[in-house]
Amino acid sequence: MITSLAHRSIGRATSCRHFQTSLLTRSAAVTHNLTTYFSTSPDYTNYETWHRDNYEDPTGSGVFLSNNDSLNVHFQRDNTARNNINSTAFYPEGPRTSVLMELSDGVGALHNVLRFYETWHRDNYEDPTGSGPVNGSPVFLSNNDSLNVYFQRDNTARNDINSTAFYPEGPRTSVLMELSDGVGALHNVLRFFWKYDVNISRIESRPVSNEDNGRSKFDFFVDFHGKVGDVNVNALLHELKGMTDKLLVLDEKEVHWFPRHISELDLIANRTLDAGTDLEADHPGFHDEEYRKRRANLAESALNYRMHDTEIPKTEYTKDEVETWGLVWDTMEDLWEKYACKEYKKSMNLMKKHCNYNRNAIPQISSIASFLQLQTNFRLRPVAGLISSRDFLNGLAFRTFFCTQYIRHPSKPLYTPEPDICHELLGHVPMFCDRDFCDFSQEIGLASLGASDEDVLKLARCYWYSVEFGLCREDGKNKAYGAGLLSSFGELEYSCKEQDDDEKYEVGEDGMPNRPEIKPWDPAVAAMQDFPITTYQPVYFLAESLQDAKLKMRKYCEELPRPFFALYNSQTETVHIDRPVRRARGVPSSESK
Repeated sequence: MITSLAHRSIGRATSCRHFQTSLLTRSAAVTHNLTTYFSTSPDYTNYETWHRDNYEDPTGSGVFLSNNDSLNVHFQRDNTARNNINSTAFYPEGPRTSVLMELSDGVGALHNVLRFYETWHRDNYEDPTGSGPVNGSPVFLSNNDSLNVYFQRDNTARNDINSTAFYPEGPRTSVLMELSDGVGALHNVLRFFWKYDVNISRIESRPVSNEDNGRSKFDFFVDFHGKVGDVNVNALLHELKGMTDKLLVLDEKEVHWFPRHISELDLIANRTLDAGTDLEADHPGFHDEEYRKRRANLAESALNYRMHDTEIPKTEYTKDEVETWGLVWDTMEDLWEKYACKEYKKSMNLMKKHCNYNRNAIPQISSIASFLQLQTNFRLRPVAGLISSRDFLNGLAFRTFFCTQYIRHPSKPLYTPEPDICHELLGHVPMFCDRDFCDFSQEIGLASLGASDEDVLKLARCYWYSVEFGLCREDGKNKAYGAGLLSSFGELEYSCKEQDDDEKYEVGEDGMPNRPEIKPWDPAVAAMQDFPITTYQPVYFLAESLQDAKLKMRKYCEELPRPFFALYNSQTETVHIDRPVRRARGVPSSESK
């Protein structure tokens, strides 16, 4: 197992230069690989801004909130600070250095590296006579945005989706330690892990509050091997109580199985509710043997795909399939211009330019997936047919969209009883070029991880009334951002057309109202609203903007009784959680063997 540590050290320019020539040289002696880099990833910046906006408290209140036995740390902020994303209360400006250190796993590995910083700081900034710091103000290691230790996997383990190297199933304990800021504070604590032969598997820090003396406190979430009751673990916890301002042992919680690494999406992608070929009797292609055979071939290709394959296999679409695609395109093109939101129209132009979007050819999922990863770090994963709401939403947590490849039957080119390639590529995919929309989708996905069946149903309804059938206000008019609307010529116009307030609300003989009910976007209301699948929606939810939809969805997800707080790290393609859990319910068959 390989561990890598990313940290940011903040200080004066002279100290940073000395840090690079002195500390980095010494650290390199105990690491296998050390690379300096700067945090320019859009995803990291996005999360940093989001975390700063929602969880940190420059006023010092540092309130802990617990949702149904869930330990989620919420740093409360006043409205002024919440809107000031450039606040330096927790993110002091000035030169800083970032390093990536690769360490072999072992007791004391991190401790051995951190002791060099303490020694370097003492040699250069502290007065051995005890009179105080010299050469300027001391630089504290703990003045970091966040200290996260991530497990890396080699390619062999990365492709072995049943490997326990990444998430060992043996006993482990998680603790929350609160430490006051100071040089060597973390080192002083970690040395006891070395002393009692306890191996750390994860460590993450978050700023808490400022004390009166100007120093900050930090919460450290630490996972380590062993369990309470072991002699060495009990001795360690006894020592930590005297070294920390606060120490909490986080109990393990049993939850519904969920993927922890993106490779584990392969365990759920093929758990289709149908095999892509099990058509209902009223399906237009039910009696068409050639159509069913074609569906079976596409399903087999999707079933054989794996997340870390070099690329998605290309599909050679037939003349009839391309003609069906062209008919849908021609029918929708003018309606998009009239009723689609501005984000969709902007993204569609990008798709035309970079992904060969046009009426004369069905774009290849492989080229679209490559473009989306560069644009918003979103990706497509082929599936053979419909999958459960839980599995589908779990994929969104990894910024991955499960995508079908078959197309509707040519006898009814403007109708499909299930999602097909027209719905996916014309309805969903263009919106994945918009970062706000991708973040919105991922919020729902992260909230679904380990959630109860009841909460998954609520999230699925929120997804339905937003990502599938959502409306937003634009220039005084209702515009569509939901894929179900953007791929349906009849329902797009039905949902967005201007309503006459004097028009009487009536329900026709077919059970459909003459005009829909439009409600303001409220995820708590949408979560309780049932929906039909085979008819137009009687109710739509209208957001003020995509940003409004995202912020309200985020707030709703934060208030759900989640079993843990989850964060996706795009560099390691891993979900990190803030408490120990046991993925015991709904385990995929290949995982349980």
